[in-house]
Amino acid sequence: MTLAGLNLIQQALSIYDDDLRLVLCNARFREMFDLPAHLTTPGSTFEDTIRFLVERGEYGQLTDIDAAIRERVEQALTFQPHYLERRRANGRMISVEGAPLPEGGWVTVYTDITDIKYQEQLLRTRSQELHAELLTRAEELAAANRELQATNAALAEAKRELTEMEARIRLTTEMMPAHIAHLGPDRRYTYSNRRLSTIMPGRPSNIVGLHIADVLGTQAHNAVKPYLDAALQGRASTFTFTDETSSRRVRVALTPDRKDGTYILSTDVTEEEQTRSALAQTRRRSIAAQVTSGMAHDFSNLLTIILGMQARLAAMPLPDDATRLVATTQAAARRGGDLLNRIAEMTSGPEHSPAATDVAAFLQDFRTLAQAAMPDRTELSVTDETAGARLMLDRGMLQDSLLNLVLNARDSAGPGGRVTLRARTVKSTWLEITVEDNGPGFSDAALKQAFDPFFTTKGGEGSGLGLAMVYNATKLAGGQVRAANTPGGARVTLRLPLREAPRPVDPGLVLLVEDSADLRRSIRDMLRDGGHSVIEATTAEEAATLAAAVPGITLILSDITLEGADTGLDLLDRLPPGAPPCYLMTSLRPDHPLHAAAVARVPVLRKPFGAKALAAFLRGEDAA
Repeated sequence: MTLAGLNLIQQALSIYDDDLRLVLCNARFREMFDLPAHLTTPGSTFEDTIRFLVERGEYGQLTDIDAAIRERVEQALTFQPHYLERRRANGRMISVEGAPLPEGGWVTVYTDITDIKYQEQLLRTRSQELHAELLTRAEELAAANRELQATNAALAEAKRELTEMEARIRLTTEMMPAHIAHLGPDRRYTYSNRRLSTIMPGRPSNIVGLHIADVLGTQAHNAVKPYLDAALQGRASTFTFTDETSSRRVRVALTPDRKDGTYILSTDVTEEEQTRSALAQTRRRSIAAQVTSGMAHDFSNLLTIILGMQARLAAMPLPDDATRLVATTQAAARRGGDLLNRIAEMTSGPEHSPAATDVAAFLQDFRTLAQAAMPDRTELSVTDETAGARLMLDRGMLQDSLLNLVLNARDSAGPGGRVTLRARTVKSTWLEITVEDNGPGFSDAALKQAFDPFFTTKGGEGSGLGLAMVYNATKLAGGQVRAANTPGGARVTLRLPLREAPRPVDPGLVLLVEDSADLRRSIRDMLRDGGHSVIEATTAEEAATLAAAVPGITLILSDITLEGADTGLDLLDRLPPGAPPCYLMTSLRPDHPLHAAAVARVPVLRKPFGAKALAAFLRGEDAA
């Protein structure tokens, strides 16, 4: 409606932002200077428009075109109010009045004053012969001037309202934790809230006027292109893809513009999908545990009977051949028992318990452990490229996984082989650990089934559960595991969510959130004995209110299950940016979905605990 109104006035009008890119112009602006469509499209540059006018001769014959363009651009960048009158190349006279905008940029009004100048000249040359027609014309001009003044006042008010509206909209969109943008039919950005670099690190923030393929890069653009093609044809869609440049998972919603182009909303869902992966793996383990628990119980009973009977046989006087058969049967039964234990660990196994871990010290200890299992002529190399990282990791599970991988690599490389372990961080998102060997590599079948339970390439010597346990433990942590061949052997890559270990909590003001009065009193005493001051809450809503209202809180310690419908996880979601760190505690079983979701986000202390365990937890140490 505003643009329609501006198109009715006889003056040409243009608005440029602080980057000298066109925000808005009316139809009279395009008609007065006979501009092509691409120079009157939002996002076009002031410099391109000036170059077009200079080269067409709008300012007469100039000896140095580039210098003339540069001079006018530099004048525009000063954002100073100005008024001037000039003669155009076609002989018409125009006035140019510019005013800066409060948030940067400026609005300019162009008025054709040829008739006014003609009348001024006529008055000067024929002042003695002024007749009735000239007086009438002067009156008409006076009336036109009054109308022009009214129009200018309306334009000033419209400019003020437009400036305020644009400032409010930009402030709102730039505060959102998402990238909001608009693409034109030519796939160039016509608007952006400058948040793309926070969603996809490494991309520019100021992208208006750029083509989406140049901004996103080949891989990300190829992932987006089919959905973008559909959106430009009028079909909305929502999808998720992985940006390989930043290792981020990005969810994109495309909403077609009713006129042309499409709107884009992009959000970073990396942590959300890591948490979902951990929860999904927990659910799969729960189902597998239900299916196998009864069967494992029956097999355990049968194996117990077999071992008992064989023990009684072994105590009897038997021929040598029979004694060997009894011993073989006992060994097979014990192997079956070990296999059941490993199945139990894989389906309902130990909980995922991340704790603050010095990666360099962990790898040094692991090298000492793994080296003992290496033959004399087999080389083991362990390289730490994490630059002294201190991360939240389940040391026991990670050690077991790496030991499985290193022993497999040792067997593949053979005597005199080489096994290499390397740890590094990837795009502030993953801890990546690779184990390589110089053996023959994976077969095609192994690449497809390496992580399937009971799949083995070792014949009767292997159980087929080693890599399956590695896969299970990695997925339980919300990570990824991949097997591949290299030019010189095989490689297995683990990626675990990169979560920096929290800094030790110094004595300060602690907000304790616990709905049990007796337990709250006990924990309060432990905190006070550790030098902390304590304030208390029983619900997530009360805790969120205190966190926002009370200054100086250094830590929030909350139970997961609280009074009311909200949980400790809901409290985490309610805390504003910049809130003090929030740790959780619980008596829920490790495979409970709330417990699994909490462990994926923040440090969690298992109940029951004593003062020593609480103090170790707050220091970022393993409470065990």
